[in-house]
Amino acid sequence: MPNWIELDGLVNARDLGGTPVAGGGEVLPGRLLRSDNLQDLTPADIEELRRRGLTDVIDLRSAYEVNATGDGPLRALEEIRHHHFSFFVEEHGEATSPATGDELPENALPWVEKQIEEHLDDHFASTYWGYLSDRPDSVVGALRAIAHADGAALVHCAAGKDRTGTTVALALSLVGAERDAVVADYAASDERVPLIMERLMGSPVYAANLRGRSHAAQATKAETMDAFLRYVEESHGGVAAMLGRLGWTERDTDAMRRHLLG
Repeated sequence: MPNWIELDGLVNARDLGGTPVAGGGEVLPGRLLRSDNLQDLTPADIEELRRRGLTDVIDLRSAYEVNATGDGPLRALEEIRHHHFSFFVEEHGEATSPATGDELPENALPWVEKQIEEHLDDHFASTYWGYLSDRPDSVVGALRAIAHADGAALVHCAAGKDRTGTTVALALSLVGAERDAVVADYAASDERVPLIMERLMGSPVYAANLRGRSHAAQATKAETMDAFLRYVEESHGGVAAMLGRLGWTERDTDAMRRHLLG
């Protein structure tokens, strides 16, 4: 069962504590959190995240998204470290205010017209591989930020399901989490898709792109993450070997194990 974190300003937040690890053991609570965008956190939400030991925020949104939405309330807290890693090659990273409707710059949201190389039969799984192909530096950087967090590391993007789901799946896989549990965590976001879409439709940054989209077009299906991880294993020797070719090291894996497993 997903370990949901119910906050007023988030609709897709959970703690990965309790995720089983092959051979015994589990991920410790309060080490890895995941969520949707943090812009709407209330003071009570912030206190709850503090209570959970939050020390590091890993923001996977594009530069355009970050600049267009402005600083969220956690930015005012000096004790929390913020790390930003865009998973896209961008054309509109310097935008400083949100555009709406027809005013939205072409390709402002970098995935809107991106041509995905279909390495896998599953479109979303191919998209996730695209993060590694396009921005390996950001993927490795995000994982290192998790591994070296002093306390709870919170990974988020806009919806908290694709960029976040891929990063969390890689982190869990690095410490030997059971495949079924990794896939189940990814798929858990599907029940929150209506709430995610409702929330993002209230933002001028995302509304035009989401208008008319169905739940199916935003779904997080178990078979998608299973296909992605199977491709990494069969074509690239597994998560650690694949990341090793991108600059990830055994010392990084050891740090991730210490952080997530103790």
